[in-house]
Amino acid sequence: MALHDLTALEQAEAIRTGTVSPVELTEHYLSRIDLLNDSVGAFLTVTPELARKQAAEAEAEALAARRDGRELPPLHGVPVPVKDLNLVAGVRTTMGSAAYADHVADIDDHVVTKLREAGTVMLGKTNSPEFCLPCYTENRLAPPARTPWDPRRTAGGSSGGAAAAVASGLAPLAQGTDGGGSIRIPASACGLFGIKPSRGRVSGGPVQHDVTGLSTHGPLARTVADAAALLDALAGPMPGAPYDAPSLPPGETFSTYAGRDPGVLRVATMPHPPLPGVEVHPDCRAAHDDAVALLCDLGHKVDEVALPVDDSLRNAFVTVWEVMACTFPVGPEQEDLLMPLTRSLRERGGVVSGQQFANALYTFRALGQHLAEAVLSSYDVILTPTLAQPPAMIGELRNDDDPAAEFAALLAFSPFTSLHNATGQPAVSVPLHWTATDLPIGVMLAGRYGEDATLVSLSAQLEAARPWHERRPALW
Repeated sequence: MALHDLTALEQAEAIRTGTVSPVELTEHYLSRIDLLNDSVGAFLTVTPELARKQAAEAEAEALAARRDGRELPPLHGVPVPVKDLNLVAGVRTTMGSAAYADHVADIDDHVVTKLREAGTVMLGKTNSPEFCLPCYTENRLAPPARTPWDPRRTAGGSSGGAAAAVASGLAPLAQGTDGGGSIRIPASACGLFGIKPSRGRVSGGPVQHDVTGLSTHGPLARTVADAAALLDALAGPMPGAPYDAPSLPPGETFSTYAGRDPGVLRVATMPHPPLPGVEVHPDCRAAHDDAVALLCDLGHKVDEVALPVDDSLRNAFVTVWEVMACTFPVGPEQEDLLMPLTRSLRERGGVVSGQQFANALYTFRALGQHLAEAVLSSYDVILTPTLAQPPAMIGELRNDDDPAAEFAALLAFSPFTSLHNATGQPAVSVPLHWTATDLPIGVMLAGRYGEDATLVSLSAQLEAARPWHERRPALW
């Protein structure tokens, strides 16, 4: 068994007992990155010197802890790359844009501070599309992020590099961000488990606070237990955080919930997108129907329900996304360096009025209220497909000649995910299904605001019933 065959928690246990060194583990992953990164486009920047320094520090601390009989954090010494949207002091942070190709951060994002405190090792910065605006990962700085299950196809986005790294065995797990599906989309495309936590569960900032409440940070992993451990490391309020999700009961962690039976849950299944004119591919519908059957076999109560199908969510999301595109400072002399989609969104966002922006945010709040009263008052969990289509071919979702048509195609590709960013609910993508041609197809579970732990327990139960983490692509 190779080191990258081990789960993150198995690696951490080996470090605690002294059978594996963080230095040895880090060198193993750096070698795999050298071998495979150009093929899968997982990393924009590799940081071998920083990784080796952190690994040596983690090894020294592990030795001291064994000598003194002290406990180590659950992921101590385990490599966890950081998405290139996020700031790491002294490291290039491009945000996927040629306009930021030479930008070096002078401060850590709060999530990076949390990862340092957890004793993890940063291998580098994972690939992302420009400003994380589309749900594919293609930019002008690096090769596109590809799903290792079929390298002709996208790893999704915007955390596509993070997913490609984990699914290809270039990292045991990874941090990502999710503003409209950016963890769950690549989780589905790459056969991984991904968590978008409740709004406020993980603090943004201190520089890049998202005033809309759409975006959050979360884990991408091969197992539910690994993802829960990383969520434990990332979660918790930090200074200046505008939101704070309800805390777990004293003494509880998401890791404990990963080992706990969820009980009998009431599940509302919504196989049809809340956006008009969007069709669900038969493979995605099959994944959904298969998940319904599994949930019923496990004793859960499943009913099909429907949300109103109109353009309210799409229109509000487009307005807010256009404004968000304008929040990245780019000088007039650098506008030509931007991708056509980015330029189009920034042009449109620049003329959105304050009233239009406020109305869009009010629509999000109204959707959350409606979902809470009409669905989640009677049901514990919502099940949908994660995506409406299987992983797209590289370049298929891009339309540089018509960015407006491109954005419409992106919404049709992922019509389910943005709802839970708008409402702030927790949501996960679970890799239960593969097609006849061995493409992974995820299904999405969402829960009440603050009840992330329920999704962790249910996902772990599904994983136990149909294990997936030893199913690996050919390049593994």
